[in-house]
Amino acid sequence: MGTIDGQALTRAISTISQSDPLIKLLQQVRMGRMQATDAGLRAVTESWLGIYEQALSMEGFTRFDLRRLNPAPRLAVLTQVGVLSDEHPGLISLKASYERAFSRALAE
Repeated sequence: MGTIDGQALTRAISTISQSDPLIKLLQQVRMGRMQATDAGLRAVTESWLGIYEQALSMEGFTRFDLRRLNPAPRLAVLTQVGVLSDEHPGLISLKASYERAFSRALAE
């Protein structure tokens, strides 16, 4: 693992997963119990985007670590079901934060 004992990566994954809307709420959208535009889902998603950005700002990640933290797959799911659009400011900001973190990351 890239970071010392993988602690930073483990903390980041734990922090991100605690507020992950895919785990808790997206199933409700898929089952038709909740709309993609639901205010509660929107609030959880907005919070998660911010938490994800904070996690990416932690120091000590290698590029290997950051590949594991890449938000692109989750963002793709959120856009596919209509929770986020490609033009959403939080989505754009998170992608930019990831690119910045990756460019400053330690080489493996």
